[in-house]
Amino acid sequence: MLKRNLIIIALGLFNLVSCSKKVTGVVFIENNLDFKRNQEVVELSKDALQVDNLENLGVKDFETGKLLVTQLVDLDGDNQMDQLLFQPSIEANSKKKYEIIKLGKTEQVQAQELCYSRFVPERTDDYTWENDKVAFRVYGPTAQSLMEEGKKGGTLSSGVDAWLKRVEYPVIDKWYKETLVDKTGSYHKDTGEGLDNFHVGVSRGVGGIAIKADDTLFYSKNYTKWKTIATGPLRTSFYLEYASWDAGGKEIQESKVLTLDLGNNLTKFDTKITNTDYIYAGLTLHEKDGVVSEENQFVSYWQPHADSELGTAILATQNTFSGSEVYDVPEKDLSNAYAKLRVVDNQVVYYAGFAWQKSEQYPTKELWEAYLSTFAKQLESPLKVYIVN
Repeated sequence: MLKRNLIIIALGLFNLVSCSKKVTGVVFIENNLDFKRNQEVVELSKDALQVDNLENLGVKDFETGKLLVTQLVDLDGDNQMDQLLFQPSIEANSKKKYEIIKLGKTEQVQAQELCYSRFVPERTDDYTWENDKVAFRVYGPTAQSLMEEGKKGGTLSSGVDAWLKRVEYPVIDKWYKETLVDKTGSYHKDTGEGLDNFHVGVSRGVGGIAIKADDTLFYSKNYTKWKTIATGPLRTSFYLEYASWDAGGKEIQESKVLTLDLGNNLTKFDTKITNTDYIYAGLTLHEKDGVVSEENQFVSYWQPHADSELGTAILATQNTFSGSEVYDVPEKDLSNAYAKLRVVDNQVVYYAGFAWQKSEQYPTKELWEAYLSTFAKQLESPLKVYIVN
């Protein structure tokens, strides 16, 4: 009797999946943590889905029948899409079913490009990125040359700048246009959307790295090459490369892919680096009037900031995070809180980001560190994805 019932159940599942000609696969996603998860992006490849082309594929919530927002990503620049992205919502300690279906042109889900990045030639050669929560920028070779030549407009730093936004819509293009093109405003003044009043200088900003040799910290200079990989409703990612640099007699090669997903305050830094077993990812201490905290997987700095407060953090997996160190020195911008991160096979992955009190996302030190603790748990217990083709 039991065997017969199992056969009936199996036939029922087969009929359920195959009743629509549009269904090309089924994805089960499992959450083993005791809280709801809805801000993590699931990546599905062509090989995993056993398809030759990801174009015109969609993801449907099996229970509600609702189509989810998706994004296609070309990872290698060959004009062929390599990943289908979507962001599921999974209750605590539960499993949920999604269908991969073929969509007609009129069935595509339209969504705003909230995860965005680009090269900014109108402001020397910034590279800037954002999502619905936060925004950042780094500095390029022209800015470095201007600084080294003593000319106006130069910046010499491999630190990461934070743009403090408090709106969910994109601000990068708007702020640059108002400040540099139309000259109708300045992104250094807050008119309700936020502002750039985060000083970087030669500090590490929010996530810039250093290498320690004989108790001395060495830095790279500005990035030398960039490439945008993806922008969209769910994720932006891009590639940065740096000129070889010296760290106590060792020649360092450094490049990285940075990724920022919808709903996240932390950017992922996937760094390739040579001739070192550890890197030190840093947070500027600014006026040294804040509080540095270390937990199992992160170092955080909560500080007064102008007429508000600001939290910054570096976070990594337990296997990567090897503690923290605070460097408090008299020289301007050289005081940083560092996360010591283990490099394995010339690669290290960490996350860096911030929360501004005026954005009302995590307005207190306690709420900010609770967010970081939750993020760390998700890193250690990623969503489990099962595909039935």
